[in-house]
Amino acid sequence: MAQLSDDCFAFGGPMMSVDEAVGIIAARVTAVPEVNAIALGEADGRILARDVRAPLPLPPFTNSAVDGYAVRGGDLPRNEEKAFRIAGRVQAGGSATGAIQPGQAVRIFTGAPMPDGTDTVFMQEDVRIDDAGQVVLPAGLKPGANVRPAGEDIAFGHAALRKGSRLRPQDIALAAAFGLTHVDVRRRLRVAVFSTGNELVSPGSPRAASQLFDSNRFMLTAMLARLGCEVSDLGIIRDDRAAMADGLKKVAGVHDLILTTGGVSTGEEDHVKASVESSGTLVLWRMAIKPGRPVAMGIIDGTPLIGLPGNPVASFVTFVHVVRPTALALMGASQQPLVPMPVRSAFAYRKKIGRREYVRVNLRKGDDGVLEASKFPREGAGLLSSLVDTDGLVELGEEIIAVEPGQMVGFLSYASLM
Repeated sequence: MAQLSDDCFAFGGPMMSVDEAVGIIAARVTAVPEVNAIALGEADGRILARDVRAPLPLPPFTNSAVDGYAVRGGDLPRNEEKAFRIAGRVQAGGSATGAIQPGQAVRIFTGAPMPDGTDTVFMQEDVRIDDAGQVVLPAGLKPGANVRPAGEDIAFGHAALRKGSRLRPQDIALAAAFGLTHVDVRRRLRVAVFSTGNELVSPGSPRAASQLFDSNRFMLTAMLARLGCEVSDLGIIRDDRAAMADGLKKVAGVHDLILTTGGVSTGEEDHVKASVESSGTLVLWRMAIKPGRPVAMGIIDGTPLIGLPGNPVASFVTFVHVVRPTALALMGASQQPLVPMPVRSAFAYRKKIGRREYVRVNLRKGDDGVLEASKFPREGAGLLSSLVDTDGLVELGEEIIAVEPGQMVGFLSYASLM
């Protein structure tokens, strides 16, 4: 388990920006130490624990990039076409013939090794065969054309995959091209998730008229799974301070992160704050973000705890900016900054300066073909439909106070946030 200091999340200011929050997390959270060697077929989405250096160059030998005819650079026709005797034939996976003589060409196929002495390939559609069975090559081709030199893609010893990378299908393909069967990755993060509140019941349970089915816990569990975490669903903890404190203590020793939703304000029935303080240490981060509320950050027996707001949209947004970077840091991943895509606003909006806001939007093509964002028609951090029926979020930075139709804004798709 990663063991964090009790003051890991301490913050001296009354209000922090999103960038300050991510900076604190990246600088102070240490990764779980365990490393596993896993088969390539299981490595998608895992965090690479060590650099992968090329054990051979790619391509490992010089080869033809096209189907055609290989010749010596010194024999290239200069001013007019020239006929060459065909001295051999090399297929992909075959062995190159011996060195060719001046005036000779070798029939060659894509991926086949270049015969000794050849350095240029004419594409088969640019040549013709004469009545004598010779290949006639046109003038004007430059030496080295249509050839892939050994190491052209990746040189031997190059750090082709970096420690901290979240492996993608293309990364796995590269490891396979090196002939690797396994890679070293950080073990999966173990995260305990529970909701708080007497007003909640789990789907499938009887619901009183004044209760709600718990939805946040399922949303957060799914988001964590997409990050590659092993999630323990601990259900709902009732509004009982002692029971909550006892539950937190029990899960802290066997999990790398504890995530709660609801009960992080300062009301009489918001017990997460007091429960964490009785079990460990806690700070409330007041982030300059909307939607969002104070986020509880704490340490229980060295295990970090994050308490998210109960409103689903606020929970979603604060997950992205607090839980996501924390989980990545604990997994030893390089922080992956969210880069908004520029789109055109189709709405007007006003906001407070000094606060970052996220507007739920749909994308569409304008009459001129430019992508533009249209705002979800209703406000409210409790509207699950505003997450379901939109494509993503427009990010409005702290310095912005107004948006007008036609103005360019930054769009974050939901897929990019997990």
